[in-house]
Amino acid sequence: MTDEPSTAAGPPEKSDAVWTVPNALSVLRLALIPVFIWLLMVEESAGWAFVVLFVSGVTDWLDGKLARWLGQSSKLGALLDPAADRLYVIVIPICFGLREFVPWWLIGLIVGRDVLLFATAPLLKSRGVTALPTLYIGKAATFALMSSFPWLLAGQIDGLVGTITYPIGWAFLIWGVALYVWSLVLYWIQTVSVVRTMPPVRA
Repeated sequence: MTDEPSTAAGPPEKSDAVWTVPNALSVLRLALIPVFIWLLMVEESAGWAFVVLFVSGVTDWLDGKLARWLGQSSKLGALLDPAADRLYVIVIPICFGLREFVPWWLIGLIVGRDVLLFATAPLLKSRGVTALPTLYIGKAATFALMSSFPWLLAGQIDGLVGTITYPIGWAFLIWGVALYVWSLVLYWIQTVSVVRTMPPVRA
């Protein structure tokens, strides 16, 4: 968000376009998920899995920038981008748990947070609300978690690289999980407020 005052025109409307550069990048990110799983779980190649995460991170940054620069914001893109983020945040920790990179109790906090956040949807829908305003702390939590994954993966590489990157990855992970859980509390506070102050929508 910017500090500029809002105008009457409001933000540009998202188009119904499908074949756009940002959408192609989001699809690429989704396609890289099974590649990541195969490299890490089957080939047990932390190095190549790291490359995949690095590429996915670059495309994640690019799709939002290009959508604004090229004027290609679309309704499909508004679905694909967060869907890719959620899948990465769930799939990567589970793979890390199976490879014993990260303890399962931390993975439970990450996955459990998304499950409990998803549980707010029917409550909001009963009041005619499709989604809550995005919290900055939630974006910061996702950024920290997504940043921790490649650092932790690089930490599995033998030598100086692993020695340096491993503690950096854990610092991002601990901070990200703390923010992730706190954002869940804030979203549920908002949900309870909506349920208490807004009447149910008649069918």
